[in-house]
Amino acid sequence: MEYRRAKIEGGTFFFTVVTHNRREFLCNTENILLLRQAFREVISKSPFIVDAIAILPNHIHCIWTLPPGDSDFSDRWRLIKNYFTHHCNIKYQGKISLSRRNKGEKAVWQRRFWEHQIQDEIDFIRHVDYIHYNPVKHGYVKAPKDLNYSSFILYVNKGIYDIDWGSGVEIQFPEDVGNE
Repeated sequence: MEYRRAKIEGGTFFFTVVTHNRREFLCNTENILLLRQAFREVISKSPFIVDAIAILPNHIHCIWTLPPGDSDFSDRWRLIKNYFTHHCNIKYQGKISLSRRNKGEKAVWQRRFWEHQIQDEIDFIRHVDYIHYNPVKHGYVKAPKDLNYSSFILYVNKGIYDIDWGSGVEIQFPEDVGNE
């Protein structure tokens, strides 16, 4: 199957990255620390800006902006996933299928990820809102402020959100916003 990804140099992209079989282990303290280290390692060699992020037990939503002249987000995700996989406790590796075994893969992450090129400021705002509200949508927290592994509080500190944004309300998003 031929799969094509957007290749816009210096672009801004929304991503969804999911654990293998949606197993829930990302929010364990040791794995949060490991994810942070994986991001730091990759950013130190292949810079990008993390504009927004939420780490949930079985998936990550984030927005990145790549530097001018650079469009290779796929390699960055490969490196982050690879770093995490090679440093995480073996108990987080799932049962390996014959296909994965033949390719020398572990069963930590789904092979692919979802990406969407951010089109404009409105698209950016909608996807940032989606990222921060997603833990509420899935029932992990009652309000975005309650998720420890999110950029929400950074946005509150910048005056973009009120601390109670997304609390006690159901927020609907257009069909073209977010993907899991």
